[in-house]
Amino acid sequence: MTVIGDGLEAAVHKAFTRPAPKTAPAQMRYLVRKLKGTKAVAQLLGVSQRTVERYVKNQIKKPRPELAARLEREVKKRWQPQIRAQARKRAATSDGIVIDTRARLGYTAPIGSTDESRIRHLTVALPPHHAARLFDAQEAGADDRQLQQITADALREVYFQDGGRRAGTLEEVRFTDIEHVEFEL
Repeated sequence: MTVIGDGLEAAVHKAFTRPAPKTAPAQMRYLVRKLKGTKAVAQLLGVSQRTVERYVKNQIKKPRPELAARLEREVKKRWQPQIRAQARKRAATSDGIVIDTRARLGYTAPIGSTDESRIRHLTVALPPHHAARLFDAQEAGADDRQLQQITADALREVYFQDGGRRAGTLEEVRFTDIEHVEFEL
C-alpha cells in the first residue's frame, strides 16, 4: 500500500467497535466464513486448501511470518465493513479528518521567507470535503503520489491560505520527504 493510504486505513481501523481475530486459526475461520469456502481462502493466501483446513481445525496454530502478515492484512481489509463505511461517511460529510504529519512542506518562495519549503510538523483539521476527496481517491485506487497531491492541496487551502484569508495567489504546495503521517477521524 502507500504511506498516505496506510494512514487513512489506520484511522478507519480505530473506529472498529470489536477487535479483529488475533490468532491464525480464528483469522482463518473468519476468512472461510467471509469467502464461503476453504478453496477461495487458499487461493487468496497462496496456500493449499488442506493447509487452510488444518488451520480451521486448530491443527496448525503458528503460521510463518509472511503468511501471518498476509492473513492479518486480509482479515483487517474485510473486518466490520459497515463500521468502516460509517466512519468514512462521517468524516466525508460532517466531521472531517485531522492530519498529523512531519514532512517537507512549502512552496517556491523568496529565500528566508517563512513559507520556504522545509521540514514542518503540522497537526491540521481538514474539512469534510477534503476527507471525501482522499477517501474517494483511495477507493478509486489512487497511488501514493496522487494521494500526496490531494493532501498537499488540502494543506495549501487550510494551512497556507487559511481558508482564503492569506496567500491567495498560491497555486502549488509541495508535500514531500514524509517522515510521519497519521490521520484521525
